Amino acid sequence: MSLFGTTPDAAARSAPLAERMRPRSLAEYVGQQHLLAPGKPLRLQIEADDSASMIFWGPPGVGKTTLAKIIAETTTATFIEFSAVLSGIKEIKSVMVDAEKAAGFGSRTILFVDEIHRFNKAQQDAFLPYVERGTIRLIGATTENPSFEIIAALLSRCRVYTLHALSDDEIVALLERALHDRERGLGLLAVDADRDALLRIADYTGGDARNALNALQAAAQIAAVSAAKRISVDLVAQALQKRTLLYDKGGEEHYNLISALHKSVRNSDADAALYWLGRMLASGEDAGYIARRIVRMAIEDIGLAAPEALNLCLSARDAMDFLGAPEGELALAQAVVYLALAPKSNAVYTAFNAVQADVENTRAQPVPLHLRNAPTRLMREMDYGKGYKYAHDQEGRVAAMECLPENLRGRRYYQPTDQGREKLLAQRMEEVRQRQKADQK
Repeated sequence: MSLFGTTPDAAARSAPLAERMRPRSLAEYVGQQHLLAPGKPLRLQIEADDSASMIFWGPPGVGKTTLAKIIAETTTATFIEFSAVLSGIKEIKSVMVDAEKAAGFGSRTILFVDEIHRFNKAQQDAFLPYVERGTIRLIGATTENPSFEIIAALLSRCRVYTLHALSDDEIVALLERALHDRERGLGLLAVDADRDALLRIADYTGGDARNALNALQAAAQIAAVSAAKRISVDLVAQALQKRTLLYDKGGEEHYNLISALHKSVRNSDADAALYWLGRMLASGEDAGYIARRIVRMAIEDIGLAAPEALNLCLSARDAMDFLGAPEGELALAQAVVYLALAPKSNAVYTAFNAVQADVENTRAQPVPLHLRNAPTRLMREMDYGKGYKYAHDQEGRVAAMECLPENLRGRRYYQPTDQGREKLLAQRMEEVRQRQKADQK
């Protein structure tokens, strides 16, 4: 039993095309064959009317809500749908009370929660006892990684299904069906389309069926009043105006893209680094955040192999602040290319991590007496500063003197590479060591 209607007669003709063309059965559903092909796990669960709760995880417009509604149409349970954006814990508890009453009469309830990641921990906790007892069958939809956004106790009681963005061919198939469907689609407009135009829509909308269908609707409305009554590539460009890019500033895709940028720089791939930078900027990422991450790259991955990289990145940050977009974005691009092509060293990064580990895990011994200042007579009588050798008075400006505490004597943290300027630093370190050895003889 379902609480909503999806028959063609009930679909308002003024509704968006994506809503009118929403698949009503698995036979109409396009995509996600890794889950829905015969014998695949989600299809088996749907066909068996398995009562296990589940989470659908995937980007926008790939069919998460549609699958939940298809499940509702193939089950004998009551289907209740609400959005985490509009509902609070009061609504959750009210639904749970009604579901528990229904369970007492032998009736099952499917609760579909769209954007479940928007519920806080307390709200998610409210589901737990009812999911545990089987009072409700929870189906959640999220664009965010459930590992980060869904509490562990709830996640352990649900099967997680990962949905993928639709391929270009799958999007084109949906568009062609909508274009010629006279009952729910655009068939009454008597508009045709070039396949290249449909491919352009698929490419621009990045596997998002909802955006693709809405773009088709906009293009078809323009074509319907034209002499040719045909959707061309140029007409699609006119209808789309701007590419739709998947991005979530605080979510997984945010971290995926900055990771791709950082790792492209680290791998000295200037072209890839520029591309990922462009993707982030076009998606609306805060340029200040990107600038901070670029400065970090200069420190972590370039280091003393090209110490000027840090100043260049700080200058790029200042240029971005001074010029703003789009002119300042070129400064970030310049910094990214320089970092990608600069010699690489993480020697200081590695050395400081080792220092922090020793600070945390070894005994904090006192500063050696010869390194302490002795501004008072008492301190001098206690041998503060005794044995200290002033480097500027020594040959080569190097004194044969241990500067680490006793328990770390001889420890080597910084191991310079043979890249860029660091090669010279390695030579200098070896000279210092050799001079100290000679002075100790």
